[in-house]
Amino acid sequence: MSPQPAPDLAEDKERETNVLIESAPESPAKAMEEGDGPGRQLSPVAWLRMLARELHWSFVLGVVATYGVSQGLGGGINRVASDYYWKDVQRVQPSVAQVYQGVTSIPWMIKPLWGLLTDVLPVAGYRRRPYFILAGFIGVIAMLIVSLHSKLHALFALLALMSGSASVAIADVTIDACVTENSILHPHLAADMITLNGFCSSVGGLIGFSISGFLVHAIGAQGALGLLTLPSALVILSGMLLKEVHTPNFPYGQAHKKFVEASGKMLAALKCPEVWRPCVYMYMSLALSVDIQEGMFYWYTDRKAGLSFHEGFIGFMFAVGSVGSLVGVILYQNILKDHPFRSLLFTSQLLLSLSGMLDLILVLRLNLKMGIPDYYFAAIDEGVSKMINRVKWMPLLVLSSKLCPTGIEGTFYALLMSIDNIGGLTGSWVGGLLLHLLRITRTEFKNLWAAIIIRNVMRLLPLALLFLVSNSDPNSTLLPSDMLNEDGEGNQMENIELTSLAVDRGSFPDKSPQECGNREGLDVEQDDDEVSLLHNKG
Repeated sequence: MSPQPAPDLAEDKERETNVLIESAPESPAKAMEEGDGPGRQLSPVAWLRMLARELHWSFVLGVVATYGVSQGLGGGINRVASDYYWKDVQRVQPSVAQVYQGVTSIPWMIKPLWGLLTDVLPVAGYRRRPYFILAGFIGVIAMLIVSLHSKLHALFALLALMSGSASVAIADVTIDACVTENSILHPHLAADMITLNGFCSSVGGLIGFSISGFLVHAIGAQGALGLLTLPSALVILSGMLLKEVHTPNFPYGQAHKKFVEASGKMLAALKCPEVWRPCVYMYMSLALSVDIQEGMFYWYTDRKAGLSFHEGFIGFMFAVGSVGSLVGVILYQNILKDHPFRSLLFTSQLLLSLSGMLDLILVLRLNLKMGIPDYYFAAIDEGVSKMINRVKWMPLLVLSSKLCPTGIEGTFYALLMSIDNIGGLTGSWVGGLLLHLLRITRTEFKNLWAAIIIRNVMRLLPLALLFLVSNSDPNSTLLPSDMLNEDGEGNQMENIELTSLAVDRGSFPDKSPQECGNREGLDVEQDDDEVSLLHNKG
C-alpha cells in the first residue's frame, strides 16, 4: 500500500491549538477563591494539591519520577558507589578521580542536543515515547557493563559511566521543558515549581545516600552501581506507558529547517544583553567554585593519614547533606523566594565561601580542640555546605527559567543548564589540577589545607561579577517584550509546532493531551491572545 500524503501542517497546528484552548485549566483566581491558591501560605499537602490542579497532576508526577527517583535516589547511590569504584576498583589518584567525575557529566553539557533531537525528530509518529525508552535502555546496558565486568579497563569504565549519565540527562530534558513553559504561563508559580524540583531531588537524594554506604559495604561498589539499572528500567516502563498523540507521516524533510530555525533563535537570544550577562555570571560563579571533593573523600576514607570513615558513615554523611539541601529548599520557599536575585546571590556566595572554612577546621583537626568528634563535625560540615549550595542554586534555576524566549523554551532552558554544567565541569577540572599541583595523592594529604584555602578565596571572586545579574525579583519579567511574543501569524503558527515539540518531551507519561486538561499535557505554544484564553477559560 502506498503511503498516505502528509497532512496539511497548517490544519494540524490549528487543530492542536483548538484542543489546547478547550483543555485549559481553571483560572488561578478561581483556585484562590476555593482557599488554596498560590497566593496563600499552604500546608505541604495543600501546596501539592494546588500545584496538581494548577499545573495538572501528571506534571507533578513527572517531577517526582525524574527528580526524585532517577536523579535523587539513583544519583545518591551513584555518587558514593562511583567514588569507591574509582578508589578501590580502578585505584586511581584523587586528582584523576576528580577529572573522571567531571568527564562523566559531559552528557549534561550537550542537553540542547537531546532537546533538539526530541524537538524535530519524532520516531514512529511519537515525539516522547521512543526517547524515554532509548534513555532507559542506555542506562540499563551501561550499568550492567560496569557491574558485571570485574576487570574493566578504566577508559571503558569511564565510557560506561558517561553513558549512564547520558541516560539520566536525556530523561531530565523531558521534564525541564515543562517547567520553563509553565514559568511563562504561570509566572506566579515559577518559584514553586523550582521548589518542587528541589524538594523531590533532596528527598530522593536523602534516601539514596542513606542506603548507599550500606549497599557498597554489603555488595561492593560494582554491585551498588548495578542496582542503578532499576531507575533506568523505570524510565523504560514510563516510556512504554506513555500516552501521547500519534502523528504519522511526519514530514522529516522539514526537520533540518526546524533545527536551523531553533538554532538561529537561540543564537539571537544569546546576543540579548538581558540573557548573555546572567549567563556569564552563572558560568563564572560555578567555574570559580573549585571542587576538591575527591581529595576530601580520599582523606575521609584513608586508614592511616585520614579519618578512616567507613562506607556506612560516608553514606550517612552525604544523607545529612541531603537533609541540609532540603532545609535550603524550605528556607528558599518560605523566606527567600521573593528576594531580588542580586542580593540573594551575594549573600549565598559569601556564605558559601565562609562555610568552606569548616573543611579547614576539620583538616587541621581544630574540631578536636573544641571537643567535637570528627564524625559529628564532618556531618555538620556536609549539611551546612549543602544547605548553602542549595540556597545559591535555587535563584539561579529561577533566573534560568525567566531567560527562555517564547518558542524554544525547552531547548533554551537545556542550553542554560548546559552552561551551568560546563561551569561545574570547569570547577571540577580546576580542582583536579589544584590537587595535582599540591601533590595530594591517595596517601599524601599534607597540603590539603592549602587546597581548601585557595578554594575558599576563589569562591569570593564571583561577587565582583554580580552587576551582570538583574536586581529584579523572581516575579518580574526579565526578557524584552519582543522575545516573549511572536510577531506575524505565519511565525506564530510555525512556532506553535516548534514549541509543541520543545516542551513535549515525556513530562506526562500517562496522559494524552485531551486527557490532561492542561497546557503541559499538550505542550503547544500560543501567543498572548491564546494565553489570555487559557487563564480566562472556565
